[in-house]
Order: sequence, then structure tokens, then C-alpha cells
Amino acid sequence: MLAACASAPKPAADAAAPLATPVAGTTVPADAARAPDPSLEETAEGGVLAQTAATPAQEASLAPGVDAAATAAPTAAEDDYAALYGEAPAATPQDADAADPATAARSSYDPWEPMNRKIHAFNNAVDRAVARPLAQAYVAVVPQPLRLGVTNFFDNLGSPLTFVNQVLQGRPRDAVQTLGRFVVNSTLGIGGVFDPASDLKMKRRSEDFGQTLGMWGWRSSRFVELPLFGPRTLRDVFGLAGDMPLSVVRRVEEDKIRVTLQGLQLVDTRAQLLSLDAMRADAADDYALVRDAWLQRRTFQIEGDRRNRATQQGDLPDYLREEEERNPIVPADAMPLPLPGG
Repeated sequence: MLAACASAPKPAADAAAPLATPVAGTTVPADAARAPDPSLEETAEGGVLAQTAATPAQEASLAPGVDAAATAAPTAAEDDYAALYGEAPAATPQDADAADPATAARSSYDPWEPMNRKIHAFNNAVDRAVARPLAQAYVAVVPQPLRLGVTNFFDNLGSPLTFVNQVLQGRPRDAVQTLGRFVVNSTLGIGGVFDPASDLKMKRRSEDFGQTLGMWGWRSSRFVELPLFGPRTLRDVFGLAGDMPLSVVRRVEEDKIRVTLQGLQLVDTRAQLLSLDAMRADAADDYALVRDAWLQRRTFQIEGDRRNRATQQGDLPDYLREEEERNPIVPADAMPLPLPGG
């Protein structure tokens, strides 16, 4: 009888008992005995539970909301697609555990960051040594009305490029208005030095072939910084090849005149960006600030072009057909200026 009692199974209540007696003055959560740890397994020594480390595969299978397919390594075809179009590779377990998926989706795709940082440091050195001192001297010597005339002049020279890209983007109404601006400012505005077209409510826009490629479907692309040219994306690098034949300044055959115009345009553009220097000086990571600001501005420009195209094709209701205001001073490929109160 004693042997039978010894071999009898224990009551079920004992199975749910805590593993250790709580110390006086401490509390044990009510569900401590009801929530078994998946990483606990029973050993052969007297039925004692020992805690073992879970494998990464077990953690992935236990993580709520994580798809096992999302943790697989990207295929060669996916890598090739990402190299061309800039799509981020397949999500890793760390990405799947991100607290804010929306923030992860907006992160800048910058797989060439080590190389880009070196080029960024080189560009900053050239800027500090050449471009910024020239821009500061230009602002100090040239009166503001004359500087505005120079900006208007180069903006007017960019109208043919904007016109062609608006046609390619399927925005005929904007293209006709850009052509009208060019005619009015080239004649009444004395070669574009003055801007009577704005007084006639003809909006100033700036488009390039990189934006056109974005309209055609290449909406996301990896970031790349070019020596002397500054921040770009892989899409915008291809866009430069389409913009160069349409550049009026590059069509000037006289070398001295062409180089002078290009130098003046560079100094004028850098002078417009002097207001960003204080913000960049206070940034913890200047490279990340420039990269993220550039990508956000390009996304805003491309999405604005898509909305304008939908408006002209009648795909939007009337209350959504107000066009976005563009900054009339900073060109399309420049860094964004901080908005008032932003």
C-alpha cells in the first residue's frame, strides 16, 4: 500500500504551484503561475524546470505579428531590383520589431552611406574654402534688387527645360503657362531680369528630368552624393543626362561667356542657401540632415507633380484642385528652406 501511495500521481493543483517560495515583503503577479515561459523546458533531473536561451528561430516564431517569410534573405533578383530602383531590401527581424512601422517606412535608403559621407566631407571642404566665401562676398557687395534680377534671369533661362518636362509629365496647362512666362519675361522683363509674369498671376515652377522619371514610375531611389554636384538620388543622376542637352547656358558656344554664366549661377544659388548655414552648424549630424532634407524635398516635388497632373486630368474633386505653392526663389534641386514657424 505504501508503494502504491508513493507511485500515485500528484494532484493537479501542485502542478500550478510557484517554483519558489516568495520572499516576505514581495508580491508575485497573479498570472505568474498561469503564464509559462516558452524558453523554459523540463530537464530529466527530478522534473526540475531549467531556463534555457531560446534560439533566434524560436524567437521569430514566437514574436507576434512577424511573418516568417519577411525574415528570409532577399533573393538575387530582389537585390538587382533594389540596386536600380532604390527599394529597401527585405525586412529583417530587427525591422519587424520596430516600434513605429511608419517611421521605418520613411527612413532614407542609403546603402552607399560610407562612400557618400566621404564625398560629403570633400564637398563641405570645397564649400568652406570657395563657394561660401564667394557667396558671402556677393551678398555684401551686390545690392539685393540686383541679386534678385540675377536670380530672375537664371530662372527665366530654365523655363525651356521646365516646359519640356511638363509636357513629358502630361501637364499641358502648366506647360502653356510656363511658355507664357518665358515669352513675357524675355520681352517685357528685359531678358528675364524683371518678372512681370508673376504680376500677371503666372506661377513660377521649376521641373527637371529627375522629377519626370519620378512621374513615370521611378518614385523611390537610393541616395547618392556627387562630388561638387552635391546630394542626388540614382534617379536624379540619370535625370542629369536628360537635363544637360536642354540647358540654355550649356548651349552658349563662347567658352568665356559660358563659364562666367555658370560661375555666376553657382554663386547666386549658394547665396540663396546662406540662411541654412546656421541650422547645419547646430546639427548633430550634418550629413544626415542634408540627406534627409534632400530626399524629403524631392518626394514633395514628385508627389506635387502627380497631384497637379491628376488635377489637370480631372481625377480630383474641386476642393482638392488648389496647387501647392512653390518657393519662387530656391531652384528645384536646392536644399529646402525652413518654413516660418516650422
